[in-house]
Amino acid sequence: MATLNVPIPPSPAGRAAPAPSSANTLENGDRLTRAEFERRYEARPDIRKAELIEGVVHMPSPTRSASHGRPHAATITWLGSYAASTPGVQVNDNSTVRLDLDNEPQPDAALLIDPGAGGQARLSDDDYIEGAPELIAEVASSSASYDLHDKLHAYRRNGVREYVVWRTLEHRIDWFELVDGAYRPLQPDADGVIHSRVFPGLRLALGAMLRGDLATVLRELQRGLREKAHQAFVARLAGRPPSSETPE
Repeated sequence: MATLNVPIPPSPAGRAAPAPSSANTLENGDRLTRAEFERRYEARPDIRKAELIEGVVHMPSPTRSASHGRPHAATITWLGSYAASTPGVQVNDNSTVRLDLDNEPQPDAALLIDPGAGGQARLSDDDYIEGAPELIAEVASSSASYDLHDKLHAYRRNGVREYVVWRTLEHRIDWFELVDGAYRPLQPDADGVIHSRVFPGLRLALGAMLRGDLATVLRELQRGLREKAHQAFVARLAGRPPSSETPE
């Protein structure tokens, strides 16, 4: 068979043709499918956190201590303490979540009911969370953050039942519950404590958390863990009838 040698035309103005872009680049603002996002993310082990929100790549800046690191640790400690006393519930720290074809966030914290106990999310064969966790918590700098805009809409649309956002620069924590397809804020009681509607016994002493008084936060949580509602929840997750004993 004859071979055709077709000459390559010179680039405009005598410039060299640009080199092809790397297939493994991952940059803020890239618009990718979820599959392509996962491929590029896995090819870049040097990138510690990247999220796909509404089809757009977001890579947060390095995190500071007071505005993110300590609030993140406090949130994990609070939710982890609840999970430790609630068999059938698990806490995840910075785990990737496959929500839908355009959204693959990596939330700061997620609280899930085990699939075998009736949870709405599950673990995939390659060890990712698939579906909406019952509760997600994020630490954001302010109300301008995408955590309170595109990400909030993605969580709402996919059925995340409760969403906690700690706005560190504004010294505020918002806790939303999903009601009739919309997020509505949960209000603290007269003592300044917010109570989860999805996870009985999960209580947050709002003022204490905001001022960094984790000991008080955990004491308030322990009160919730002694409630009959929490005992009944644990029994339900285990598939047994609730105890009629009065908690201490």
